[in-house]
Amino acid sequence: MSTFAFVDTYVYTVTYVTDKLLLSVKEIVRESGLNTAKMSREWADLERAISTWITSRHLKQVQLEIFNPKTQKLVCRWDLEVLYGYGGDGSLWVDTDAIRYNIAKAGLIPSVCDYRITVTTARGAPDVEGWGSCTMYSTDGLSRYTIGTTIGGNGLGASVSYWGRS
Repeated sequence: MSTFAFVDTYVYTVTYVTDKLLLSVKEIVRESGLNTAKMSREWADLERAISTWITSRHLKQVQLEIFNPKTQKLVCRWDLEVLYGYGGDGSLWVDTDAIRYNIAKAGLIPSVCDYRITVTTARGAPDVEGWGSCTMYSTDGLSRYTIGTTIGGNGLGASVSYWGRS
């Protein structure tokens, strides 16, 4: 008689990548000089939505939009793109040093700024309570800078880029 054990590593990887995506966004908020309290209050909703959409493979990207609330203009945007089928060696890792280096490179954010977290999903994504459509701020006048892959797991990862002034 044979005994087999099956471990669903994808579920564990989804949990890991969801957590590291959110922690990366929180790091960007904090290191940019913004208050993380708003994000902390929204953490459970963010985690539920991102995990749901990664599990269903509908999440394309998480965006951190930093804007001036008086002018309603985008100051900076961070994009964390989900990479399905990411290669790697099966280990779970995150490179926060690359993110911190590029936060410093992007420059200080004016203290009057606010932020919001938006997502881009593929057509047919399941509905998640509390989430709906929105219009993203325009990136006109900003340049895109690619950092590269900063989160990796078993077949799943995330790459980071940001939009800022030249």
